[in-house]
Amino acid sequence: MNLRELAAFLKTRRARVRPADVGLPTGPRRRVPGLRREEVAQLASLSADYYTELERGRGAQPSAQTLAALARALRLEGDERDHLFHLAGRPVPATHGPTAHVQPAMLAMLDRLATTPAMIITDLHETLAQNDLAAALIGRHPMRTGPQASYVYRWFTDPAARTLYPQDEHPHHSRVFVSDLRAVAARRGRDAHVLRLVATLRRRSTEFAGLWDDHTVALRRADHKRLVHPTLGIIEVDCHSLFSEDGRQRLLWFTAPAGSRGAAQLELLSVIGTQDMSLDASDVTQASFRGSD
Repeated sequence: MNLRELAAFLKTRRARVRPADVGLPTGPRRRVPGLRREEVAQLASLSADYYTELERGRGAQPSAQTLAALARALRLEGDERDHLFHLAGRPVPATHGPTAHVQPAMLAMLDRLATTPAMIITDLHETLAQNDLAAALIGRHPMRTGPQASYVYRWFTDPAARTLYPQDEHPHHSRVFVSDLRAVAARRGRDAHVLRLVATLRRRSTEFAGLWDDHTVALRRADHKRLVHPTLGIIEVDCHSLFSEDGRQRLLWFTAPAGSRGAAQLELLSVIGTQDMSLDASDVTQASFRGSD
């Protein structure tokens, strides 16, 4: 690990990124080029003190997850991301998993969706980036490694993962997840990462095994969803997808028709964020919906 070079590299990359590039306001009192240290820390979900220590050439060796988050926050290109990992003494990650390098074009699109819930995932449903509204809508996805990084894996092995959808719709989502995974597996060929995920799920879930053996195949390009929000109740949204050129990454964003109850709930969500409200959410939503008539 080269702490001095790592610190210098982080400083120069931070100075290069304009606040507008990452969806931050440009204030009149900015005295430094590019981003402030606390802004990089915020974008990477790190403490400002820890990031400051890195830029001073101190502190513990960053984890692979931390480095991946910094690469996204600083909008590093592929070679720059690899250089960051080399300086930190970490192996360069593969092209899959939660530490995969997010394509800059995808991140640029995500930045422009600040008023819309949006996120970037891999084709195996491993979350790479979420904006604040997506976290408020569906929860902040945990940074995990191995099969547990995939929401498909958690769907079939962890009952808590299913609370996002109404119980009577679980069979539908199970079928959609499996048919989507079959399409991905066929496109990737004998990809070891996919083979391991499928083999593990077949052992862990009889439901998955039965659906997999049915051989239904269809990429999940768009969908109408009913999401269970802990404060606002059922929110009906349309989920749209934009695929990267190689098909390995997807930008997802959630909308609702203008004037609909879902649109009113999404507008309210932008106000309350991830905080709980003490008043009855159904009353607030009804009032907001009536106000949109």
